[in-house]
Amino acid sequence: MELKTLTFIVVGATFALYIGIAIWSRAKSTGDFYVAGKGIHPVANGMATAADWMSAASFISMAGLIAFLGYGGSVFLMGWTGGYVLLAMLLAPYLRKFGKFTVPEFVGDRYYSQTARIVAVICLIVASVTYVIGQMRGIGVAFSRFMEVDFATGLFTGMGIVFIYAVLGGMKGITYTQIAQYCVLITAYTIPAIFISLNLTGNPIPQLALGSTMGDDTFLLDKLDLIVTDLGFREYSTASNGNMLNMFLYTFSLMIGTAGLPHVIIRFFTVPKVKDARYSAGWALVFIAILYTTAPAVGAMARLNLINTIQTGPVGSPEGNIQISDVPDWMTRWSTTGLLSWEDKNGDGRIQYYDEKGLGDKAAEYGWAGNEMTKVDRDIMVLANPEIANLPNWVIALVAAGGIAAALSTAAGLLLAIASAISHDLLKGVFRPDIDEKTELLASRIAMAFAIGVAAYFGLNPPGFAAQVVALAFGLAASSIFPVLMMGIFDKRANSTGAIAGMLSGLGVTLLYIFWFKGWFFIPGTNMAPNNADNWLLGISPEAFGAIGAMVNFGVAYVVSHATTPPPEHIQHLVEDIRVPRGAGTATDH
Repeated sequence: MELKTLTFIVVGATFALYIGIAIWSRAKSTGDFYVAGKGIHPVANGMATAADWMSAASFISMAGLIAFLGYGGSVFLMGWTGGYVLLAMLLAPYLRKFGKFTVPEFVGDRYYSQTARIVAVICLIVASVTYVIGQMRGIGVAFSRFMEVDFATGLFTGMGIVFIYAVLGGMKGITYTQIAQYCVLITAYTIPAIFISLNLTGNPIPQLALGSTMGDDTFLLDKLDLIVTDLGFREYSTASNGNMLNMFLYTFSLMIGTAGLPHVIIRFFTVPKVKDARYSAGWALVFIAILYTTAPAVGAMARLNLINTIQTGPVGSPEGNIQISDVPDWMTRWSTTGLLSWEDKNGDGRIQYYDEKGLGDKAAEYGWAGNEMTKVDRDIMVLANPEIANLPNWVIALVAAGGIAAALSTAAGLLLAIASAISHDLLKGVFRPDIDEKTELLASRIAMAFAIGVAAYFGLNPPGFAAQVVALAFGLAASSIFPVLMMGIFDKRANSTGAIAGMLSGLGVTLLYIFWFKGWFFIPGTNMAPNNADNWLLGISPEAFGAIGAMVNFGVAYVVSHATTPPPEHIQHLVEDIRVPRGAGTATDH
């Protein structure tokens, strides 16, 4: 069957499944809408949490970044998985025991301040909107290639599906939809990896194939190192990107940003007991590990297949580059999306692919006038990998459905977190505490619809690769939300004044750094050129600066808290009660 037709069938079937689940699990109360009635089984919640957490950045962009960065891409693996462990051990059980609906509600009650609650809402919205932009890019990339439509059409189609099942079902509908989406995305990720692993090494387990030998008895990573260095690129398995300080802070920012993500945290409010929160966290880690241990192999094999497809012989030899007349079909198809392009710069009828700086004078010896692969968007690597490897059309269609499922699942969780913050924390919690449940539920759905519209608007002009945009969101969560939660649980001396000052300062310095060095604004009269890595403070990238923002947040909150009036005695007792091991039974609201 033709690829386009098969893709429409597979993706259409998954959409029908998602909408059907939303209709079946329609939210009838605010409890259903916000926390699914607190009745989700730990294993089911673990699967839904994995889908919520593994976004388009995990499915589409992470392996693509690993493919091009090599060892340097390990920051995403270490940061995101380490952060989830941090969340599961230090935050989730205690927040579940507190028994509230949302993160801002916890902040408002713990710090006995409506102002703190409002500031937490602002932090949540800033981080979540930034995160959802990355999901929109993932949706647009998948749709633009496999549905053969433009980026905007794909984005609006995906958002329409999210609108139906998120607005209709709320957290209850999203939870069961995310379980289905996890099954789709993990199947779509592992099946192509198994096929390609078998083709390259004869080993069906991608994690083991990464260290296995190929047909010529050369280890896969050794082969890849040899090829990329021959083409002037840095050695794949050892080259890091940036200085070690930046790599450390990047990893740390992703880690604590993960632990501060509100759309993941609220998942632990959906289980019946504190004990269930711990179990669901463990199950989620198992489900997440399946994809995250496969990603390094997918990235390495994608890079190897890409180079072998274009660079078919030794560097500099007549057979070393493909003729433009023989360009593979997958390149032609992806070129229509604008995410892949090439140019015959020296007019020899062939395509050269190499690093101009790394190859140096050798390029001139071969008569080459520059790298002719003028654009290879890193976000296409996972989606294009099955086509590069000539896998069957049904596998390619499955990958399309998986990429879309990953983006939709996280987008739905983020949008619910935004809507809950607006309707429950601002409207119900601050401005209209007297509204009834029916009105609050209507307000939640209106807020969700508004959030979807804003997300679609910003998604049309994303500021980078999906994983880069998501990294910015993690930095914002790290600098604003994570410190206030940690101190709220583990420091009974932390007060409302300190929390507010900490959140505003951490978020403020991080936003300033990101906007300045991403080139989104420039102060006349300064010599600090925006968007230039040479001018980063101590070589720290905007994506890594969230760790610095978190330190500022912690420091300001601590100093201000200890310089001002201590929290009321009942709040200090509340903090101690949250940490007491008892409560493995039904959680209370205290």
